[in-house]
Amino acid sequence: MTGATRPFAPARLEELADGVFAYIQPDGGWCVSNAGILLEPGRGGGPVLVDTAATQARASAMRAALGGLTPESPRLIVNTHFHGDHTFGNAALAGPGTVVVAHEDTRTEMEAAGLGLTGLWPDVEWGGIQLRLPDLTYRQSLTLHQGERRIELIHPGPAHTTNDTLVWLPEERVLFAGDVVLPGCTPFVLMGSVAGSLATLELIRKLEPRTVVGGHGPVSGPESLTQTEEYFRWLTERATEGRAAGLTPLQLARETGPGPFGDLRDPERLVANLHRAYAELAGEALGSALDVVSVFGEMVAYNGGVLPLSHA
Repeated sequence: MTGATRPFAPARLEELADGVFAYIQPDGGWCVSNAGILLEPGRGGGPVLVDTAATQARASAMRAALGGLTPESPRLIVNTHFHGDHTFGNAALAGPGTVVVAHEDTRTEMEAAGLGLTGLWPDVEWGGIQLRLPDLTYRQSLTLHQGERRIELIHPGPAHTTNDTLVWLPEERVLFAGDVVLPGCTPFVLMGSVAGSLATLELIRKLEPRTVVGGHGPVSGPESLTQTEEYFRWLTERATEGRAAGLTPLQLARETGPGPFGDLRDPERLVANLHRAYAELAGEALGSALDVVSVFGEMVAYNGGVLPLSHA
């Protein structure tokens, strides 16, 4: 893979409500993730971060963006799930008193995975990243208080992964959805669940968010929920037909292609999503472990033998 060390497109800060910022990293592809910066209302200090970044350079850029808003180090960092593009920057962004918060299984999965993500894209300039595990974990829900602001952490069950956290600001009606919602990008549930994602989207609708910040892609509204639901329903229909016809997920992906979702980034994820759909149709538990390395190899095969490009 070429171009891994070239300068990356600068992130942009979008203020969604008073002191609530989305940190958007274009182009939103593999390992180019979004984050959030929350400043204490009326004070500007006591910042809370929602996720960090994949590489040392990207974490440094996010730290500079935070420094342009407040001189204070993060009081809290909330990780929405264990994937390294959302957590590898924890150590670089944390200050002496920063507490990292996540679902209990996020800590377990982070510790088990280590820095393994770097092996998928060895040509990326990862820098001197160090694993910083969560200090505080929760099981079902947790409410954080940032001055007068309530920050509700909700574990919806298996969706993008088995350990997702929705970060909900009820007064502002802003949702940081992590990779449960990926506006403009193909959903990805290799380590999660199709049925669980649909249930999570239903839960999100009941919150009635005005603004949705996905883990990748642009800031959106509720329309991104609709597109994600439509994708998973289409996926389930294709998987049901393909499984009945005796096709493997890779064969089915090659036969059907992305269908009406061809405008979404990273279409090779279809293969992984079909593997997950097949597992659920076979009666396996939601979120049960699949062979990630093998399935990733099939995504490469679907992509013409070319490793999916990461601009991290």
